[in-house]
Amino acid sequence: MNELFVRDIYYYKDYYLDFFETLKPDVKRKFNWTLKLLVTIDRVPVKYFKHMEGTTGLFEVRVEVGSDIYRVFSFFDEGRLIILLNGFQKKSLKTPKNEIELAEKLKKQYFDEKSE
Repeated sequence: MNELFVRDIYYYKDYYLDFFETLKPDVKRKFNWTLKLLVTIDRVPVKYFKHMEGTTGLFEVRVEVGSDIYRVFSFFDEGRLIILLNGFQKKSLKTPKNEIELAEKLKKQYFDEKSE
C-alpha cells in the first residue's frame, strides 16, 4: 500500500530513539502505529497528538497501552516537519515540569543549531 505523507518526522538527536528502546514490544507497536497516523492523516485526533497549553508550541504524541500512558514531546518546523524530542511514561495527571523544561530546552537547541 502506497500512502501519501502529509508531514514528515525527524528524531532530534537520539532522545526519542533512546526512549523507544526502553519500551515493551506492544508499546513500541503502538508508538509506530501512532507515528504513522501523524504522517498519513491530515487531522490527527487529540487523543494521539495534542498541543501543550502554556508552552512555546510544544505538542505531545500520546500513547496508551492498557493502563500505561506514554508521552513524547514534539514541535513543528516549517509546517510539515514534526521534530520528536524526549519521551516518558506518565504516572500522574499532571505532566512533570522537568520533562516540559527539557523539551523546551531541546527545542531551543534545535533552532540554535539550525541557525548556525
